Amino acid sequence: MTTNLPMVLSVTSGKGGVGKTNISVNLAYNLSRMGKKVVLLDADLGLANVDVLLGIAPKLNLFHLFHEGSKLQDVIFKTSYGFDILPASSGVGDMVSLSTGQKLDLLEAMDYLEDEVDYLIVDTGAGINDNVLYFNLAVQERLLVLTPEPTSLTDAYALIKVMKLNHGVDRFRVMINMAPDMKSAKEVFSKLYKACDHFLSGVSLDLVGVIPRDQEMRKAVIKQTPVCSMSPGCPACRTLEETAKKITNWKPTSELDGNIKFFWKKLLFQEQSVA
Repeated sequence: MTTNLPMVLSVTSGKGGVGKTNISVNLAYNLSRMGKKVVLLDADLGLANVDVLLGIAPKLNLFHLFHEGSKLQDVIFKTSYGFDILPASSGVGDMVSLSTGQKLDLLEAMDYLEDEVDYLIVDTGAGINDNVLYFNLAVQERLLVLTPEPTSLTDAYALIKVMKLNHGVDRFRVMINMAPDMKSAKEVFSKLYKACDHFLSGVSLDLVGVIPRDQEMRKAVIKQTPVCSMSPGCPACRTLEETAKKITNWKPTSELDGNIKFFWKKLLFQEQSVA
């Protein structure tokens, strides 16, 4: 007997300011437009931005789940764009680093969604702090966002290095954002690929999309609406739509790699039923 397994993916980065949350929002929008049930988890717990990009003000967020006894189903916020969000708090120091107990509590609470969602998108913070690593270990796929800037490249490599050497994670999907042209995008991906190939044996990188520099993205941020809703024909949106279609071909894996995953009980059940 097998069960339907949600696809859980993170959108992550080594450096802030690369458009990671904007990409998360628009992927959630496009997947929901395809009839998928999508929840976007704002996992930048102390510096939440998903609600800001959507121009909404949820009454409850993950702070209330951890500190005030709220239930996950009460924290989930239904947007007008067809997908739900789990909002985080902003400027709350207690959320910057979750305790081991809080991490387990979150995974336990998320079991509520296991039969209610097709895709869980986890918008992580930037960098290599404990929360970023935790969420990247708890997902099935990792979409690493970087721009052609040298600092973005070096920070992306730093995140891959920590995930590979300290946790054995060796597969990453890659998206280049704010590319002035395709040549620049391919060059930055080539540099990242060569660095990983030379210093980190066994790392697999898959370039899934290049988002061109597009003024419509900036306008959409100012208007606090997904660019694919505001300007569906713009170059950036076309790439985001194509990426969302690629994501629908990613197969949820039932392999347990030693790290506690979202919906781990269902993963364990799936593995046992296959065996």
